Amino acid sequence: MSGQTLTDRIAAAQYSLTGSEVSRAVCKATTHEQTAPKKKHLEYLIQATQETTVNVPQMADTLLERVSNASWVVVFKALITTHHLMVHGNEKFLQFLASRNTLFNLSNFLDKTGSHGYDMSTFIRRYSRYLNEKAFAYRQLSFDFGRVKKGAEGVMRTMSVEKLLKAMPTLQGQIDALLDFDVHQKDLNHGVLNACFLLLFKDLIKLYACYNDGIINLLAILKNE
Repeated sequence: MSGQTLTDRIAAAQYSLTGSEVSRAVCKATTHEQTAPKKKHLEYLIQATQETTVNVPQMADTLLERVSNASWVVVFKALITTHHLMVHGNEKFLQFLASRNTLFNLSNFLDKTGSHGYDMSTFIRRYSRYLNEKAFAYRQLSFDFGRVKKGAEGVMRTMSVEKLLKAMPTLQGQIDALLDFDVHQKDLNHGVLNACFLLLFKDLIKLYACYNDGIINLLAILKNE
């Protein structure tokens, strides 16, 4: 089913009745429609993370609830929405995700409703692993590689050797998890998958910039010893 289902509409209405506009926006961003989450819902949620009156843990819990859905479409869109908020939302959203002992437990996820479900389930398992690594990196280092300053005055270029030896393996683990997504051009014919790929591609550019800075710093340290 390509459009919003009756379940989608009922869930959104329930959140409207309880006055939870943030949860309603999460529901709207993660419908059964086989399209990328709508920009207006993502922008609303990003702005919500900036508000002091918004309960960020509740927002995250609503997304995690959507991730537990049986439909690959809902789960994939919930992961994409979470990724958007990790990148573009207030850092307190990422901080909260990183504070959890476990985040996404989707290593065995499988939607058996059709061949498309089987194919997309593979990408969901890989994507969730990457997002787990992204949260783990923040928990380990207290910063996000995608947000830090790059270049000569950047964090990785000016980091002490002790911190660098901790940061580089963590960064490598995040890059490895991203590259393991392993999508090919022939697969990029679906709006949901394309939305995910774009986020990953932008992350990869930032991660490689950090890795390059780290290597330059490490070589400079070795040269001066």
